[in-house]
Amino acid sequence: MTPQSSPVSPELALPPADTKRWSPSRKAAVIAATRNGLISREEVCARYMMSDEELVAWERAFDQNGVPGLRTTRLQCYRYTHIPVSRRQHQPPTEEVQLRYR
Repeated sequence: MTPQSSPVSPELALPPADTKRWSPSRKAAVIAATRNGLISREEVCARYMMSDEELVAWERAFDQNGVPGLRTTRLQCYRYTHIPVSRRQHQPPTEEVQLRYR
């Protein structure tokens, strides 16, 4: 017979309310807690002083790219799948740049 582990409190699974640095795993824990009904979206927003839009953005990034999608330092890699046409067009150098290289 195997010993039973004590039940884990939902509070232990969530990051502390005063969290300032959000790692991808902490964001994923909050998303999992809301989706499993351990805490409501309203409670999450109040507890972590965040907007519902920010939570939706985390969920969207998680759904599209998993935990790596929650990284802020690599967000640009996941955000754009192509370069917009306006950025692809070559812009002639400004006069200041042209004078510098004469």
